[in-house]
Amino acid sequence: SERNRKKQNPFDHIFFFFSKTIDNMKLAIFASLLAGAAAFAPVSNKASSTALNAEIVKGPYGGELGAQAPLGFFDPFGMTAGQDKEKFDHLRWVELKHGRVAMLAVVGYLVTYAGVRFPGAGDIPSGFSALSALPGQVWAQMGFTWFLMEAANSPAPGTYNDFEPEFMGDFRNGALDFGWDKQTDEWKMKKRAIELNNGRAAQMGILGLMVHEKMGNLGEILPFQS
Repeated sequence: SERNRKKQNPFDHIFFFFSKTIDNMKLAIFASLLAGAAAFAPVSNKASSTALNAEIVKGPYGGELGAQAPLGFFDPFGMTAGQDKEKFDHLRWVELKHGRVAMLAVVGYLVTYAGVRFPGAGDIPSGFSALSALPGQVWAQMGFTWFLMEAANSPAPGTYNDFEPEFMGDFRNGALDFGWDKQTDEWKMKKRAIELNNGRAAQMGILGLMVHEKMGNLGEILPFQS
């Protein structure tokens, strides 16, 4: 009857709520992707205005590498407060190292998620499932490789064969250069800033991938799957 057709379904409100929630989640994911993409953009060393430059340079190390737009010198927990230059350089090196590992992690995650495997590893799944599926011999090989990589750059990161690094994390070690020494200081700082920024984005990226895998909706944000 007409009266029954006008009667409201009690589940309409629930369906509407979950629909809006899903839409909001998609919007948040899209915004996060835009923010990550912006972090991969080339870094300009020129400030657009005196006011902007004043905002970027904050704190005792506001003019150091990594203090760049839009956040400038970002130290919300005050880890650099009262610290000397040696301690600051160590913290910068830790951030740089984490960024490099995260960049490798993002690439490795996406490549294996797409189905690419080394010969003989075709049955190894991607993501967290790979941790329990890897044979003990593979874990031993990786551990030994990590040990050699750390030992080759110890005690001072970047020092090997009497090579004097320009900064902590300079792992050329007198062998790999690719024309670095021929470039200007401005060019070097720009490249270092790009690497640092990409590492920051990668740390957020791999964290996001792991969280969405545990949430079970990774397939909704990645366009390909093995």
